[in-house]
Amino acid sequence: MSLQLYPRGNIWHYRGTAAKRRLRGSTGTTDKKLAQRIASEIEAAAWRSHLDGPGAHVTMAQAAIAYRSAEKPTRFLEKIEDFWKDTKLRDIKAGAIRQSAFDLYPDVKGATRNRQVVIPTQAIINHAAEMGWCQKISVKRFHEETKIKVPATAEWVNSFAAQAEADELPHLAAMCLFMFGTGARIGEAAALTWADIDLTKRKAGVNQTKTGHEREAHLPAPVVSALANIPSNRNPDELVFGYASRGSVYKVWHHVVDRAGIEDLTPHCCRHGFATTLLRNRIDVKTVAKLGGWKDAGIVLKHYAHAMDDPTITEGLFDTNLAQGNTDETVTHYKQKEKKS
Repeated sequence: MSLQLYPRGNIWHYRGTAAKRRLRGSTGTTDKKLAQRIASEIEAAAWRSHLDGPGAHVTMAQAAIAYRSAEKPTRFLEKIEDFWKDTKLRDIKAGAIRQSAFDLYPDVKGATRNRQVVIPTQAIINHAAEMGWCQKISVKRFHEETKIKVPATAEWVNSFAAQAEADELPHLAAMCLFMFGTGARIGEAAALTWADIDLTKRKAGVNQTKTGHEREAHLPAPVVSALANIPSNRNPDELVFGYASRGSVYKVWHHVVDRAGIEDLTPHCCRHGFATTLLRNRIDVKTVAKLGGWKDAGIVLKHYAHAMDDPTITEGLFDTNLAQGNTDETVTHYKQKEKKS
């Protein structure tokens, strides 16, 4: 093999020349044997591309390896890789990708098929296209039903937490307050360990399930109080809320909702409420996106901003304290003018 492996930190990288091309990159693994296999696949693909033209023999398995080695998002990839295996990229058409979504997930809605099959499969192939292995592909998305999402409010969250405490479920009460106060997803909250929490500095390290990045979340006072009241030895490796997965949370969540006599909202409604409440408190959308871990402020606007039904809200247009761009001097000038009149 002309490609040579070398360590960079704990990760093996490769470099060398194959098919008159200089190749260099990360294998994305700490396992040397797996790294050698990945480098061999990359070298073999380079030769096939050189001899037979781009995409002639490259398989989905090879494309997926390259995609992973480029440190792209790996969520949902395993089922896709197992489905296509060594199918050549040139044989994978848009219609076949849509059919694979039905085969892999027969009992789900269009949004799930888009998220878990169409988007990642297209991403793998288009990454291969960027490497010159094939042509880019465009796949028609499945229709997604637009749901009216109801955000949790502070009143709802407090009612839920009070009932959970009454039911001797302090972990669940704290989890609800944490998701509302930090915008964390249920999976992110469930994975939280005490090593991620610093009650003195009022912050938490949240590992984001969708992006793979970690963000530092501020802990509002009610969240700090709820976390401090959780019975625990504070073992760094111990799960903060004691739930192994989101499934175990759902089992008790809706029972608490029923006993509290409040609207039947899901845990995700707490994240929804985090964004909606901040937006209605006039926090700009970019700040909301940053605080809640959304990579794109447009997502916040599309899914979490709600129009208010109160038509009298336009009264605030003439409140000079709220007018954007007014200086303190301008506000003082008009106040003095009002007093004289």
